[in-house]
Amino acid sequence: MSDVDSRVRRPELGASVVARGIRTNYLEAGSGPPVVLVHGSGPGVSAYANWRLTMPALAERFRVLAPDMVGFGYTERPAGLRYDVETWTDHLVGFLDALGLARVNLVGNSFGGAIALRVAARHPDRVDRLVLMGSVGVSFPITPGLDAVWGYQPSLENMRRLLDIFAYSRELVTDELAEVRYRASIQPGFHESYSAMFPAPRQRWVDALATPEEEIAALPHETLLIHGRDDQVIPMEVSLRLLRLIGNARLHVFGRCGHWTQIERGEEFNRLLVDFLDRPSARR
Repeated sequence: MSDVDSRVRRPELGASVVARGIRTNYLEAGSGPPVVLVHGSGPGVSAYANWRLTMPALAERFRVLAPDMVGFGYTERPAGLRYDVETWTDHLVGFLDALGLARVNLVGNSFGGAIALRVAARHPDRVDRLVLMGSVGVSFPITPGLDAVWGYQPSLENMRRLLDIFAYSRELVTDELAEVRYRASIQPGFHESYSAMFPAPRQRWVDALATPEEEIAALPHETLLIHGRDDQVIPMEVSLRLLRLIGNARLHVFGRCGHWTQIERGEEFNRLLVDFLDRPSARR
C-alpha cells in the first residue's frame, strides 16, 4: 500500500517531522496565517479524533496544523521519556521550530490548553492569539470525571462510561463511537504510555499542569476562552479563573454542552474560532 493510500484509508496519519528528536505525526490543511491545534488527553486520542470537524472550517482561511503530542496518537514514543508539562511544552516548541513557524495562533483543548498556556507564558513571542477550550492550566480540585478519564482501563464498557462523561447529549454517545474510541485506545503502545502519564493520586497532575498565576496574569495575548457549562471533566470555574487572570481575555460559554465543545457545538464553535482568529490584527 502506498503512503497516499494509507492516508486515505487512515486519515489520522498525516505528515511527519522530527521535533526535539521525536518523530511527530501531524495533520495539515489550508494556507494562510498558521494555526496550531493542540489536542486533549483522553484515552486513544489523536489530533484527528480531536480536530476532524474543526480543520476543514479553519483551512478555508488558515494554514492549520495539528500534531499528535508525544505519548499520544501516532507520534513516536521514546523509551524512558518523562511525560510532564515541560516535555510537552518543549515538544510543541520543537514542532514549531521544525516547521519554521516563528509565530502562530495557538488553540489548546483541555490538557492541550495547559500546554498552549505554558508555551504562551514562556515563549510569548511565538504566539499571536490564544484560544483555550475547557482548559486545564490553573490548580483546581480534580473532578470525578477527570479522575475517571485519566484512570481509564481499556474495555468497551469503560469507554461508554467515559463518553457519557465527555458529552452532554446522549445522542452523541453511540455504540459505534464507543467501539471506535475503544479500538483507538488499544492500539499498540497507546495504553502503556497513557497509563504512565497520570497514575493515582491524580490531583498532583492537575497541579503539575498549572502555570503560575503571576505568569498567566502577565500574558499579553488576546485570548478566547471557551467552555461547556455542563462540563463534567474540567469545571467552568477554571475558565472563569483564567478570565479574571488574563487581561485581554473574553469567555464564551455554551449551555447544554459538556467537554466536547468542538464536537457538540461544532458549527457554532467553528464560526466563533474563525471570527476570533480572522480579525485583522491577528494577521501579522
